[in-house]
Amino acid sequence: MRILAVDWSGDLRAAAKRIRVAEAEPGRLLDVRGGLDRTGVGDLLLDLRDGPEPVVVGMDFSFGLARWFAARHGVSTLPELWDLARDEGEAWLRACERPFWGRAGTRKPGDVELYRDTEHEARARGLNPLSTFQIGGAGAVGTGSVRGMALLGAWRRAGVGVWPLDPAPGPRGVLVVEIYPRSMTGPVVKSSAEQRRALVDADPRIPPDLRDAAADTEDALDAAFAALGMADHADELAALPARTDPASGIEGRLWLPPTGRPRPR
Repeated sequence: MRILAVDWSGDLRAAAKRIRVAEAEPGRLLDVRGGLDRTGVGDLLLDLRDGPEPVVVGMDFSFGLARWFAARHGVSTLPELWDLARDEGEAWLRACERPFWGRAGTRKPGDVELYRDTEHEARARGLNPLSTFQIGGAGAVGTGSVRGMALLGAWRRAGVGVWPLDPAPGPRGVLVVEIYPRSMTGPVVKSSAEQRRALVDADPRIPPDLRDAAADTEDALDAAFAALGMADHADELAALPARTDPASGIEGRLWLPPTGRPRPR
């Protein structure tokens, strides 16, 4: 089974400059590359779908929103939420109206639940995933997540499995899972080129010819270490079952490494 990780981008015009795709096998990084925009990532998934091997692909954007938000919009399943994001997501991002925040003149809401159940579980492990409703400011994940959710429905209709709704390896041999790269990078100031390079150089899983690519940007570092972290648990990912609990069915769920110490953001 192949293991890939995609460090995603919500950038409207320059996503191809940010997105990185990494591949790993247990104990070894195989590739880190850029150059794909969001459409290109979708094309990659379709190519993998038609390939000879099953594949699990980690994506670092939220696959859902807090369930109360979905209910307020009259949807009760993840596929319905993805179609809503496809139809209304860009309007959410333009307006940045409550519960979204992060742009100039907006405030973080204090009277609604900002996190999904899976994010609360991650926080209980010592991790610090941010709210998908934050679409601006330091570390904001909302813009990329809304633009990613808008694509998930089309990918799934094309035969790409999406966890937690689908089990590995998906209906046609490829499954995408939501990941949190910070759970796999370890403690590092990713904005520091020196710290990125030191982390990469100290990791024997990264061959010398891939160290420049893995340390090049924060996005590359996240993709590389996410792929390596997933590959460490390839057997589990190969047998990953679908989740049937109500929270997963409407909010999505993070796949987190089942072992290892929690790592701060």
